[in-house]
Parts: sequence; structure tokens; C-alpha cells
Amino acid sequence: MNLFQSLVGTRAPAAAVLVRLMVGLVFLSEGLLKFMQPDALGAGRFVKIGIPAPEIMGPFVGVCEIVGGCLVLAGLLTRLGSLVLAINISVAILSTKIPILLGHGFWMFQAPALAHYGFWSMMHETRTDLCMWLGTLFLVIVGAGRLSVDALMARRRAKG
Repeated sequence: MNLFQSLVGTRAPAAAVLVRLMVGLVFLSEGLLKFMQPDALGAGRFVKIGIPAPEIMGPFVGVCEIVGGCLVLAGLLTRLGSLVLAINISVAILSTKIPILLGHGFWMFQAPALAHYGFWSMMHETRTDLCMWLGTLFLVIVGAGRLSVDALMARRRAKG
């Protein structure tokens, strides 16, 4: 199997479009919000949680989320886009949810001011992140599904 087939091939049923919609819309909207509300959700937020070079990383993460979200929504290079988004959400969990679990900052990341810390607080705060992480992993493993540009490209390549 060549690289192209690995990227666009899919074993997923057509219903994978539902996971693509969930993952793609959440990441696309969050990426746009990093530019629309940079103080609260972009570079300003990155300063508060201890992300290095927040003025660079805020827009960089926003672009990754917008491009990755669009790729996933279209079902175009879904595995690649999902892999980028899986890395993105992994860093988000590490930088924002692990400090909640621990009840204090660790490494370079700061814990937010919350009423409660520990496992259950972390689980509450990470519910969307966990769904996005699992959704991206699902798409990396099975691909975009039959209702996707990837599947269309794979079919055309198989015929030609």
C-alpha cells in the first residue's frame, strides 16, 4: 500500500460522516474563535496557562484547528487532518486538564482557579476534549468513510 492509499483509504461505514461532523465543526469553530476572541481564547488564554510564545502559538493553533476542521468536514486527507487535531487536543489536555487533576501547575502549565480539583473535576472539565480526542483517533484509524472526498479519490484511483 502506498502513501496515497494509506491517507485516503477507508474502512469506515458511511455513518463515519457523523463523527466527522462532530470533530470538524468543533475544531473549526474553536479555531475561528482563537482569532475572533484572542484575549479570551487565543494568545491571551495561552499566556494564562503557560504556553510558550503565546503570540505565535495562539494563531498557529487556530490555523491548525481551522484547516484540520475543514479537512475533516470535507473528508479530504482525513487521516492526516485528524492526526494533527489529535496532537492538538493532546497538548490541550496536557496543558489544561492535568493541572486540574493534580490541583496545581506542573512543568510550565498553570492550574486554573476552580472550586474543586482532582479526578472528578478533571473529568468534568475534559468531557469535550476527551470526545474530540477519541473522535480524532477513530478517524485516524478507520478513515473518512464512504461519504467523503477521500473515498471518491480512492475509487477514482482504483478505476484508473
